[in-house]
Parts: sequence; structure tokens; C-alpha cells
Amino acid sequence: MEPWNSASRLDRVDEHRGSADWVACQWRQPDALLLKIDEHGRCFVNDDGSLRMTRPFVEFDPERHFLLGTVDDAPVFAVEALPDGPMASLREIIPSADDTGRDIAVAGVALTHWHRTDRHCPHEGAETTVIRGGFARRCSVGGNEIFPRSDAAVIVAIRDRADRLLLAHQASWDAGRVSVLAGFVEAGESFEQAVHREIAEESDVTLDELTYFGSQPWPFPRSLMVGFLARAASEEITVDGEEIEWARWYTRQEVRDATAAGEISLPGSASIARRMIDAWLTAKAPAIAR
Repeated sequence: MEPWNSASRLDRVDEHRGSADWVACQWRQPDALLLKIDEHGRCFVNDDGSLRMTRPFVEFDPERHFLLGTVDDAPVFAVEALPDGPMASLREIIPSADDTGRDIAVAGVALTHWHRTDRHCPHEGAETTVIRGGFARRCSVGGNEIFPRSDAAVIVAIRDRADRLLLAHQASWDAGRVSVLAGFVEAGESFEQAVHREIAEESDVTLDELTYFGSQPWPFPRSLMVGFLARAASEEITVDGEEIEWARWYTRQEVRDATAAGEISLPGSASIARRMIDAWLTAKAPAIAR
């Protein structure tokens, strides 16, 4: 699986979505595929863990069947359905899926969750109906269009002058689980301002250098993780002991030894957090701009 920094083979077909007839016609195409997802965001999979997509044999229902896009002109739909056979979460699917399967699964989970939880107009409180093949809803009173939202969050791999990495343990996590620091962007903030604020709030560490690392959709339920590398201007750590229970600087060898001994566990391989940590561990992290 490659990072999320290249064009997706999943074509969102924005130029055609305004035509309900065109969307319905895609359902009837002989190469159309349907991904079923349950209410917990788990996708139907084959016995080997790969995505299980089937031909859509039932009548098209625009309120339930959402067009994710096309792959090599083949339409791909998603539907929320009751569990039936093997299921897997995105955390289980992403590490072994190819880029296209990953993009389909993430889009399907994000879209079905949005339709399940945001059925009413935020302005009128009225019922809404699905339009644009599932990529928007229309208010039945005011007629305004509502689109899925993403909650932006920053995630930061902080290194000190000795190239040690700051890892922290949240109080709500299993014992020994650690990760780099992260937090949501607040109203009126830039990503960079959010980085400085979040790190100061969670660790009392100040930063003087930032470099963009990459981003990743994280639909749990609707986050967009924006990754940065940072150099610490200060090294003394202070945590609140409530949200962040402890944090410390690690050398690469200390991380390897602690994980081998079972003293700490790193984020799952589906996450940008793990990609950032692995880049540092293998000394492949981009240089931090000065």
C-alpha cells in the first residue's frame, strides 16, 4: 500500500453526479459492483480478508445505494447492510489492501456513516433526501444542499536535537500503547497554529521548525489527519496526567527494545501515526525545514 499522495483510481465522476438518471443507469451496468458495510463500519470481506464486492441484483434505491465512483469505468456502489459472513474493520483491511481497495473501503465507510447519522438539515431541522449519487443531501424545506464534512486533525512527530522521538500514552488506551501527539483543529486556526497549540497543551513542549509530512482520511467517524514533522525548541515535558498519562523521548534503539520486550505497543499499520514512526525508525523521515 502506498501513501495517500497520488491520484486515486477511484474516479468520483463529479461531472455526472447531478443526473439522477445517469446514476441509476450505472447501477444496471453489467460490470457494476456493490460493497456492503454494516452499521459499525465493517466491510464484507472474503475468507482471505480481501474486500468482497458483489453484483447489484436488487432494484436501485437512491436513498440506500451510494455511488462511490468508477474504477476503469466500472461503477462501484456502497450500501449499509446487516452482517452476513466475514466482516472486517478498516484497521484490518487497510494494511493488506491495494490502493484502490483501500480507497473504496474508506470512501464507503465514510459515506454510509454520514447518511446514517446526518439525515436532517442543520439549518431547518427538516428531513433531507439523497442527491448526487449519495455525495450530498437536499433539505426538503429550504432546498439547500448538505455535503459530508471532515473534521481536520493534526498529528505531529516531534524530534529533539538528538533526534529522539516524543511518544505519549493516553489514559484511555491499553497499557503500554504509545503514539505521536495529535489533536483537532479549532475554529479559525491554520494547521500550523493547531500544531503549536496542541503540542503545548498536551506536553508543554515548544516547537521552532515544522515540515508537512502527509495526510490520511480516518473515518472514525470522519477525521482527516494532517501530518507534520517538528523539531522541539524545548525538551522538558509536562503532561496533565488525565488525557495524556505520560510522555517521554525515545531513541530508535529504545523503541525497538521496548516493543520487543512488550513494554510498549505502536499504532496499527493502517494509521499515518505508524507511518510517521516507521519513517523515523528507518531514518527515512524527510528532513525538517529550517
